[in-house]
Amino acid sequence: MARDVKLPELGENIEEAEVISVLVEAGQTVSEGQPLLELETDKATVEVPAPFGGVVSAVRVKAGDRIKVGQAIVAFDGAAEKSTDGEKPAAKAKPAARAKPAAAAAPAASDEAADDDVHDADEGGAEEAAGEAEDAEPAEEAETEEAEAEEAPAEKRTSAAVNAGPAVRKLARELGIDVATVRPSKEGGRLSLDDVKRHAREMLGPRPRVEAGPAAGRPAEAKPSAPEMPDFAKFGAVERKALSGMRRTTAATMARSWQLIPHVTQFDRADITELEALRRRLGERAAAASGGAKLTLTAIVLKVAATAVREFPKFGASLDMAREEVVYKQYVHIGVAVDTEYGLTVPVVRDVEKKSILQIAMEIATLSDRARHRKLGPEELSGANFTVTNLGGLGTTYFSPIIRWPEVAVLGVGRAATEAIHGANGFQPRLILPLSVSYDHRLIDGADAARFQRRIAEALEQPFLLAL
Repeated sequence: MARDVKLPELGENIEEAEVISVLVEAGQTVSEGQPLLELETDKATVEVPAPFGGVVSAVRVKAGDRIKVGQAIVAFDGAAEKSTDGEKPAAKAKPAARAKPAAAAAPAASDEAADDDVHDADEGGAEEAAGEAEDAEPAEEAETEEAEAEEAPAEKRTSAAVNAGPAVRKLARELGIDVATVRPSKEGGRLSLDDVKRHAREMLGPRPRVEAGPAAGRPAEAKPSAPEMPDFAKFGAVERKALSGMRRTTAATMARSWQLIPHVTQFDRADITELEALRRRLGERAAAASGGAKLTLTAIVLKVAATAVREFPKFGASLDMAREEVVYKQYVHIGVAVDTEYGLTVPVVRDVEKKSILQIAMEIATLSDRARHRKLGPEELSGANFTVTNLGGLGTTYFSPIIRWPEVAVLGVGRAATEAIHGANGFQPRLILPLSVSYDHRLIDGADAARFQRRIAEALEQPFLLAL
C-alpha cells in the first residue's frame, strides 16, 4: 500500500517553499535520510530528507511548484520503517555553498553602520483565525498516528512530543502558538482544532461583538476581510506584481506583532563624540586582528544592549498571556535586522554578552553577507529575545520600530549628526546619536524604558564603561 510523505516543518514561521529540484524518481529505492527535494524558502535553501526507506511509487510535485507544510510530496511502496509518532523529521539546512547567490551586491553604507545597515523585521497570524471553525481539512487532523500517547505534564512537554495532527499544528503556527502550551480536551491527550482556537481566544482576550445593521446585508459574525481595492486602471496605466515570499512573511509578521502588542516608543540621544573618536582610532588595529572585519557602531551597540538586557531582564523576556506568566530567559541572543535586495531579514547573534565587541563585529559581518546571499539556515534566524535595527547608514534619525513578537522590545538606531551643544566652555560641536526604543506596555512601563534607554546612552557616552 502506498504511503505519502508530506512536507515537514521547515523552520520558524515558514509555511511554504518553492521546489528547486526533485532528487528522486518513481521506481527508485531510497534509504532513510536520503534527500528527496531541494527547496528554497523565503529565507534559506533546504533539503527534505526521507523519513523512512522504501521504493518511490509516485512523485507528487515538480520543479517550480510552491508547496505548503503538510502537502504530499512523494509516495512510497514497501516502506522499510514507519515513523513512531506520525511526525516527519524537520528539513535540513543546506550547506552555504549550494544556496542561490545574490543577484547584486548590497549598496555601500556609511562608515557608522558599516555593511550591516538594518531594519526591524518580523515573523503572522490574525485574531480572526482563532474564531474560524473551518480553517483546515478535518481529514488531515485524524491522520497518521496509530496509538495515542499518554499526555506528559505541560511544563515538561516539547512541541514535537505533543499528540496533534498536521492540521492542528498548522493552525497553531499561523496563530503563533506553541502546541506544548495548549490544554487538550480529547481522551488520550490529543489536541484538536478547537483546543488551539480556544487557547488563542484566551491569549487574545474577548473580542468585541460588532453588530451589523440591516443595511450591512451580512450577519454580525461574518468574517472580516480586506477591503476591495478601487479600479485604479480607470485613472491611468497600472502594473501588478505578486508579493515575494519574504515580503509576504514580513507583512504577516508585522501585522501579527502590531495586533498582539500595545506598542509605545520612547526617544533619547547619546553623545558619542569620544566613542566615535576611539572607534576610528582603533579601526585599523581591529581590522588587522579580525582579518578585515570592521569595528562598527552596530557591534558596539549590540554589546551595550546585551549588558542593558542583563541588567533589566524584562527587556529580554516574553509575555505568556495564556498562562499569565513572564518568561525570563537566561541568555541574550540579539537579532540584527539586515536590509537585502530580497527584503528584510533578521539573523541572530547568540550569547552577545559573552563575546567581545570584535567577535560581535566579525559575526555580524558574516551573518549579513550570508543574509544578502540567502545562505542563512533556519537556526540562524530564530531564538532572539531582543532586536537592534540600525538605519543610520540610510540617513534616518528617529523612527518607531515594530517589536518582533514574542519579544517585548526593540532598539532603533539612527544616523549620528554633529550638533552645537552648550556646556561649561560654551557651545561645542558634539556627535549625537538618535535612539528609539519600542516596548510592550503590558509588561514594561515608561519609567522602566527610560532607565533602560538611559543606561544604553550612558554606556555609549563613556567608552570606559564598555571595559567594565
